[in-house]
Amino acid sequence: MSAAPVRLKAGRRTVELGNPDKELFGEGGVTKRELAEHYRAVAAMMLPHVRNRPLALHRFPDGVFADGGTEGFFQKRLPAHAPDWIGGVEVRREQGGSITMAVCDDTASLLWLADQAVVTLHPWLSRADDVERPDRIVIDLDPSGEDFGPVREAARDVRAGLEEVGLVGFLMSTGSRGLHVVAPIRPEQPFDAVRGFARRLADAVARRRPDTYTTEFRKDKRGDRLFLDVMRNAYAQHAVAPYSVRALPEAPVAVPLAWEELDGLASPRQWTVRTLGERLDRLEEAGGDPWRQMARRARSPRKAAERLDKRERT
Repeated sequence: MSAAPVRLKAGRRTVELGNPDKELFGEGGVTKRELAEHYRAVAAMMLPHVRNRPLALHRFPDGVFADGGTEGFFQKRLPAHAPDWIGGVEVRREQGGSITMAVCDDTASLLWLADQAVVTLHPWLSRADDVERPDRIVIDLDPSGEDFGPVREAARDVRAGLEEVGLVGFLMSTGSRGLHVVAPIRPEQPFDAVRGFARRLADAVARRRPDTYTTEFRKDKRGDRLFLDVMRNAYAQHAVAPYSVRALPEAPVAVPLAWEELDGLASPRQWTVRTLGERLDRLEEAGGDPWRQMARRARSPRKAAERLDKRERT
């Protein structure tokens, strides 16, 4: 029998959560109520990175491991039944026409998405008021195996490469296989230009350790090298949001990190919905989230590309 709905307060709104005790991650796993409470707990730190951005919603209405391990589905169109206070933005489709995508601007919206069994939020790298020009670069460090040591080294090398051209790298464990290094940029250029720059930067990093890193898209050509993935830096692509829950056993969470934490990071799945609370308490005592200053550190991608050009000529 389904549990009665519960009502969760978020600012001036109250969100009804249906079937709150539904186990979304298998028997004994995280429930819908726990998912919603997680997003309420991280809202202040998460919202600056999803607010005013088109969202791809990874939904699992039947649970993550239903029918032996369903993949769920991505919903890119704003659901027709969404309440009128859920934001939306119309974006062009690359194949023609347009769709309206969800925008999540407040805690109540996060709770409503949790009620819809949205486990993971994937925001665009551009904002709703300027969707053609990104304001961040994401380099995904994708290892070929389970050894996490090379991923930590790659993060340091990518950070150094960014700093050499005047950009600031921020670190996040993805809650899945690897790490993301994210550089905030000013929305000066279209996606094609930014993606081209990101690829050149990744190529430059890879050339320093060609036996260790690669930017080769085809898996059969990578061998056992770590993939410096810049594919997300394109129009209509997206990346997992900070503090999003991943559709994996134990409900791991994507967690922003201070660079000083990298040496002690044992796994990109180190924190879960049920274990993150202690870290949140420590962050509050230490002065806040490691990504809290990200927007202020945005730099010009045009100038960064010019610096890269100069370095490559010398």
